Amino acid sequence: MTRPLMARLRAILRRAARDEDGTATIPFVILFPAFMVIVLSSIEMGILTVRQVMLERGLDLTVRNLRLGVWTNPTHTQIKRAVCNATGLIPDCMNSLLVELQPVNKTTWQPLNPRATCVDKSLPIQPLTTFNPGGSDEMMLIRACVKVKPMAPLTGLGMQLQKDASGEYAIVSTSAFVNEPR
Repeated sequence: MTRPLMARLRAILRRAARDEDGTATIPFVILFPAFMVIVLSSIEMGILTVRQVMLERGLDLTVRNLRLGVWTNPTHTQIKRAVCNATGLIPDCMNSLLVELQPVNKTTWQPLNPRATCVDKSLPIQPLTTFNPGGSDEMMLIRACVKVKPMAPLTGLGMQLQKDASGEYAIVSTSAFVNEPR
């Protein structure tokens, strides 16, 4: 009686070893995560690029108004609001954006600090920025830095982006212009 049971068990195991059902699952399980990392990285890169382009556009439109003298004495908040209104695709823009504005010294040609001053939401007090609207017929440098969270921070590009303590990466845009003579 044990003989036929063992023979049947061996036959069942032999059949199961030759069975090809489910073999397509193995490549799927191996390749699907890699494919999803590529897809998520592509989406992340697209979002990053669109935000960068929109920040550049917002800063350019704001610089145009500064250059033409639309504001007599612009404030940091006015400039931020103008950039945010023209940008559109940056979440919580007014709290995520810092703007630096300073005249260029024509004797030293001192540029802006190479490290952009950005919002750091992990700190209770935000860093100070240089904001000097300059005078008539003066060359000006302006830089906008906005911090945003990656869409997929634990995959592909989201892991590679340089982030601060709050998990956000910086998008920076810089421009130069000359104040109109008054």
